[in-house]
Amino acid sequence: MSSSTAGKSGNDENKISRDEGSHAPDSPGPHTGIELHHPVAFWIGVLLLTGGVLLHLPEFLSMEGMGYRMAGMPMSMEMLGGMAAILAGLGLATYGVVPRLSALAPRRDVDAELHIHGMDNAGLTGAHWWLLFVLGIALVIDVMKPATLGFVLPGMRQEYGFTTAQVAFFPFVALTGTTIGSILWGVMGDRLGRRATILLASLFFIGTSICGFMPSFQWNLFMCFLMGLSAGGMLPIVYALMAETVPARMRGWLVILHGGLATACGYLVASGLATLFEPTYTWRILWFFGLPTGLIIILLNRWIPESPRFLLQRGNESAARAVMSRFGIVVEKRRAGEARVPAAAPSGAGAKNRVLALFRRPYALHSMTIVLYGLGWGLVNWGFITFLPTVLRDAGFKVGTASALLFYSSLAAIPGTLLVAFLYGRWSSRKTMITFAALTSAVMIGFAVLSPGLGSLSQPAIVLLGMVLMVSCTAVISMLSPYAAEVYPTPLRGTGSGIAAGSSKLGGMVGPPLMGLLLTTSGTPMIPILAMGIPIGFAALVLCYAGLETRGKGLEQIADRVRS
Repeated sequence: MSSSTAGKSGNDENKISRDEGSHAPDSPGPHTGIELHHPVAFWIGVLLLTGGVLLHLPEFLSMEGMGYRMAGMPMSMEMLGGMAAILAGLGLATYGVVPRLSALAPRRDVDAELHIHGMDNAGLTGAHWWLLFVLGIALVIDVMKPATLGFVLPGMRQEYGFTTAQVAFFPFVALTGTTIGSILWGVMGDRLGRRATILLASLFFIGTSICGFMPSFQWNLFMCFLMGLSAGGMLPIVYALMAETVPARMRGWLVILHGGLATACGYLVASGLATLFEPTYTWRILWFFGLPTGLIIILLNRWIPESPRFLLQRGNESAARAVMSRFGIVVEKRRAGEARVPAAAPSGAGAKNRVLALFRRPYALHSMTIVLYGLGWGLVNWGFITFLPTVLRDAGFKVGTASALLFYSSLAAIPGTLLVAFLYGRWSSRKTMITFAALTSAVMIGFAVLSPGLGSLSQPAIVLLGMVLMVSCTAVISMLSPYAAEVYPTPLRGTGSGIAAGSSKLGGMVGPPLMGLLLTTSGTPMIPILAMGIPIGFAALVLCYAGLETRGKGLEQIADRVRS
């Protein structure tokens, strides 16, 4: 976009935005907000990463005669060389995507002079749909990685000869990494930019796909802790980027629909891959799909722009205007008498200061509400749904049958997401969150009541219960991160979204070991299921008091409401 175009009046700029946005995105360039800073280093790093992962594959395939069991085997030279290549590739690719430190410092206080407006009455452009498509793939892959945990646990328990309580330590470690990663990557999203952080998370997706090829349980723990760190990075930043580019009039229902479908499809892909590949190649092969899925995001990186709000905050107006011309967003001088929305934290603030700012006025009450809501969902998802394949196996269902039942159950979450998006965007964001949190708790209580006779229930009955749970649980998580991205201002949006994502994984740190312990000691699934399901009901009650209505409101308008 030329400098003369950037200086046109608001009406002319709106017209240009619609005309340019009706086509697929242009090729990336130095002033579009979608360039790589050191492309040669980046692509060499990607090749090293890919080659390092592939070096682990021959050792795994050679175990066909032993049923692909690798427990207790030594690490081969090829595997050690592959790990070295992965480390070198991560370093080079990171250097290629991260901007220079001098480019990260804010150049001036943009908010004091300029006001950025989403075109609330504008239609979605072709650029919006391209972005939603690419970010949808990223979300599916992000959800698929931790969802795979549930399908890995039964086979891992059998190969290593562990009890349920012992193997529960595996998701605890992986989700600890995810919790830490959500916060760290959220802070990085506010510091390095939305686009750079998404690409970095994709690089870690590729590197950690060797988790299943590790012979010892200790190496499995270490690699899947790193996998958790990478999986924690995608979700909060994707929602922050979407919130900052989608027009406010359509943001609520569209982001929820997008996120809900991606969440449902992520679990659908995980259960489908388990159904197709696990019976033959065991649980180990499921982690390998991090390689092709991570490469998909990397190859689609040209359609992931930087957030125009982030670019403006860094004083890079030319790149911001180029992105805005594609997404129907205009930047204007602050009107006389219009309240300024100040930065909530210095742009160069460290991770600790950014996180602490969320738990001080005026954000403390909203942050605590979001954390409780995410924690309640995390207990249900990681504490119960992750163990559902194990519970079904213990009830007498075969490996393929248990995975297939969950596959069919997750199908219901796709049409259910349409209802959630409609209610969130057209009825009430706050009331919709309350409704589905309460429904999730009610379904969990139903599971607890029926659990003593779970093995005698028909497969259609289990599928029906699973469908209702998948719909309500998917609804809860599909609203969490979009709601957090709406509540916090631009300087804290990535960090706030990271806190939201981290809180949902915090339930994963508590839920699996607690569920495993209670399953082992209580003698009945009823008590552990109730322990996982009641907190989300409490979160619904808190939302009745502290929830904030965001439907149809601009991001700056919401920020002003939070401050009041």
